[in-house]
Amino acid sequence: MGFWNSLFGGVTDPEEEKKAADERNFDLLKYDGVKAMRIGQYEYAMKCFEKALQTKEDPEVRDYLSRAFLHMGRLDDALAEMKTLAIHEPDNIHLKMQAASVAYMKEDYEEMTALCEQALAVDADNAMAHLFYAKAELGQDHLIQGIARLTKAIALDDKLGEAHLLRGQTLMKMGDLNGATEDVTWLTEHTEESEDVLMLHARLEAAKGNAEAAIGIYGQVIDVNPFHVDAFRERGMLRLEQGDKQGAEEDMKMVLELNPEEMADVSGEYSAEGIEQKTRQAYSNLNPFGI
Repeated sequence: MGFWNSLFGGVTDPEEEKKAADERNFDLLKYDGVKAMRIGQYEYAMKCFEKALQTKEDPEVRDYLSRAFLHMGRLDDALAEMKTLAIHEPDNIHLKMQAASVAYMKEDYEEMTALCEQALAVDADNAMAHLFYAKAELGQDHLIQGIARLTKAIALDDKLGEAHLLRGQTLMKMGDLNGATEDVTWLTEHTEESEDVLMLHARLEAAKGNAEAAIGIYGQVIDVNPFHVDAFRERGMLRLEQGDKQGAEEDMKMVLELNPEEMADVSGEYSAEGIEQKTRQAYSNLNPFGI
C-alpha cells in the first residue's frame, strides 16, 4: 500500500517510514562496526554496535560487541554481553563455554563454575564443560577435584589433548610422577610437538633425576621457542648441578638478556671465578612445581 501511495503522490504511513529508516540505520551501523573491527578500530566499532542494539536486539551484533570489548581489554563488559547471549540461547553450550573462557581470563572462578554447571545441566557428558570446570577448580587450588574433572573429560573424549596436558601438569605438581608420565607419554604419541608439552616432559625428567634427558628436552623447547625464559633458566640450573658451569653461565646470560628485570637479583659481572656462586643465587628461587 505504501508503494502505491508513494507512486501516485499519496500519504505514506509514518510508522512504516520509521520502521524502514530504523532498519537502514541498523544495517549501516552494523556493517560500519564490522568494517571498523577489521581494521582494528575497536572503539568506533563498539559505538556502532551499541547504537545498533538500541534500535533492535540482534544476537550477531551482540556477539560482535563482545569481541570488540575483548580486543579493548574490557573483560567485564565482554562477559556481560556473552552472558546475555547465553540467556537468549539457554541450550547453546558453546556460548556458555565462550563466557567461561572470559571468566577464566578474569580469574573469576565462581562465575566460571556457574557457567559450567549450566552447560552440564544441558549435557552432562560434555567433555569441554568438564575441562572448563576443572580449570575453575584448579584456579581455586582444588587439585583433587580438578584431577577428577579432567579424568572425566578425558573419559568422555580421549583425544582432548589440553585435558591430558593440564592433568599431567597438576599430577606433577602433586608429586605423582607416575601419573604425570602417563599423560606425557600420551601427549608425545598423539599431539604435535609444542613447547608446553616439551616443558612438562623436561620438568618430569628433571624431577625423576634424569638430568641429561631433561637438558636435551629443554633444548628442544628452545628450538621451538628461542625466547622461552623458563627453559633457559631451568636448563641452566641442571647444567650447574651437573658441573657444567660454562653452560649454566650461557643460559643465565640468556635469561638476563630476555628478562632484564632479573638482573636485580644478580650482582656484579659473570666471571669464571664467580659463576657458580652468582648462578646459584640467580637460580635459588627456582622451583617450578613446588616439589
